[in-house]
Amino acid sequence: MNYTKNVHELIGQTPLLEITSFPLPVGVRLFAKLEYFNPGGSVKDRLGLYLLEQAMKSGCLQKGGTIIEPTAGNTGIGLALAALKYEVKAIFVTPEKFSLEKQTLMRALGAKVVNTPTELGMEGAIQKAKELLSSIPGAYYPGQFQNADNPATYYKSLGPELFEALDGKIDIFVAGAGSGGTFMGTSQYLKERLKNVKSVIVEPEGSILNGGEPGPHRTEGIGMEFLPPFVDRSYFDAIHTISDSEAFYYVKDLAKKEGLLVGSSSGAAMAASLKEAEKATPGTNIVTIFPDSSERYISSNIYDEVNK
Repeated sequence: MNYTKNVHELIGQTPLLEITSFPLPVGVRLFAKLEYFNPGGSVKDRLGLYLLEQAMKSGCLQKGGTIIEPTAGNTGIGLALAALKYEVKAIFVTPEKFSLEKQTLMRALGAKVVNTPTELGMEGAIQKAKELLSSIPGAYYPGQFQNADNPATYYKSLGPELFEALDGKIDIFVAGAGSGGTFMGTSQYLKERLKNVKSVIVEPEGSILNGGEPGPHRTEGIGMEFLPPFVDRSYFDAIHTISDSEAFYYVKDLAKKEGLLVGSSSGAAMAASLKEAEKATPGTNIVTIFPDSSERYISSNIYDEVNK
C-alpha cells in the first residue's frame, strides 16, 4: 500500500520536466521545475509550511493564534494550508489587482482576505497588515518580505531537489523574483556546490532590479517595488526584464507546445531561459522554475491577452 495521510506531506518533490518542443541550440538542454504540482498549486506552499513551522518552534505563534500577512495570493494560499495543520487563524491583505481565483482559494481554506487599493501596491498591503497586527492581540506577522526563513525555505528544499535531480549538472539557474526568497535560497544552495553556476533573476517591466521605476504590470507573482533585506545583489549574475507581452506569449506557447498550463511568471521565466539558451555553449543545462498554473488567472484573461 502506498498512500499519504496528510496533505502537507505532499508539499515538495515536484516534477522536473525537460522542455523539448522549443528550438534550442545543439547540446543545450532546458528543464523546468513544475511547482504547481504542490497541493496548494504553487512554489509558495513550501514557504507557508516552513514559516509557520519555525514560528511554532520559536514560540512566536501558538495553537489558536492568528497570522496576518500581505500577499499577492500564492503565499497566502501556502500559509492558509499550513494554518490548517497548526490550527491557527489567517488574515491576508491583498491588493485589489491580484487574481480573484487566488483570493477565492485563500477564503476556501478558511482565511479572511482584506483588500487594499491597487495603486498602493504591495507597500500599501504591508502597511495595512501592520495596522491589523496592532489591533489583534497576540497576532503573528510571518513577514515574507523580511523574514530570513523565506530564502531558507528554498535553500533547504528546492535547491537540494534540483541538485539531486540532475546530479549536480546545472550550469544556469533562472528564476523570477517577487520577494526574492525562491531565487536567493536556491541560488545560495547551488553556488555553494557548483563553482561556475550562473544565477539569472527575472523581473517584469515596472520592477526595480534592473534600474527601473516601480510601475504597473500584468505579470503576477514577480516584480519588486523595494529590495528585501535578504536579497543580495552579488548573487545576480544576470537580470532579465521581461515585458508582459513576452510573458503572456510564452504562456500560450507552453500550453500549445508542451501542454503546460502555467501562470505569467512562468512565461517570463521561459522567455528569460530562452534568451540564456541563445548564448549558451553545447553541453549547457539550464534549469528554471514554473511557480504556478494558469488556472488561477482565467478571470484575468491570461489566454485572451496573448491572442490579441
